[in-house]
Amino acid sequence: MDGAATVSRVWGQAQEWWWAHGAPRLNDLVVDNSVIRVYRQRVCADLHGQVVELGFGAGLNVPFYPSAVTSVVAVEPSDLAWARAQRRVAGQRVPVTRAGLRGTRPDVPDESADCVVSCFTLCTIPDVDAALRDVVRVLRPGGTFHFLEHGLAPDASVRAWQHRLEPVHCVLFGGCRLTRPIQGLVTASDLVLDEVHTEYAPVPTFLRPWTYGYRGRAHKPTRAA
Repeated sequence: MDGAATVSRVWGQAQEWWWAHGAPRLNDLVVDNSVIRVYRQRVCADLHGQVVELGFGAGLNVPFYPSAVTSVVAVEPSDLAWARAQRRVAGQRVPVTRAGLRGTRPDVPDESADCVVSCFTLCTIPDVDAALRDVVRVLRPGGTFHFLEHGLAPDASVRAWQHRLEPVHCVLFGGCRLTRPIQGLVTASDLVLDEVHTEYAPVPTFLRPWTYGYRGRAHKPTRAA
């Protein structure tokens, strides 16, 4: 029993170290390429005003903020990812500040954002329903949620592989899951889905378990008069 407890403790420490130091670097390598940059540009195209970005990471969306964006609040719990973002943030026209966390909730005032954007983040947040409630909380009435995510594929054979691969993938990529039904999660929240585009990225077929994407926009309903 002591041996099993020791192995469990060591494994937990190793995983914690990897998620803090290795996974952010690995994520950057995987989600920063010419194909994904096209999708990033599309999802950021309609951002405007005060923006909150969930899972800011290393700032890979910064080059795609349009001129209508006046400020960005970055929600990023990883100190390493935030440090790596500084070279992209430095010298940018748009001021970017980092939000703190109250427990697992971003320390962002209620109804302070015109837009919230999330790229490859809903797949990783442990309590995704709570995260979407926070999106609703920080958006002004009529504000918009813009998302670019990967998740559950429509094809049974691909879904089967997603379920097989998810345990290992989750460890390697800091908790990222392959099987979240992103469109359904957004629809089930208090947001109103305006549009969603779903497709496999134009990559080799064997990569399909990782590359079924959801790009869309939803809005927070305005209050009744």
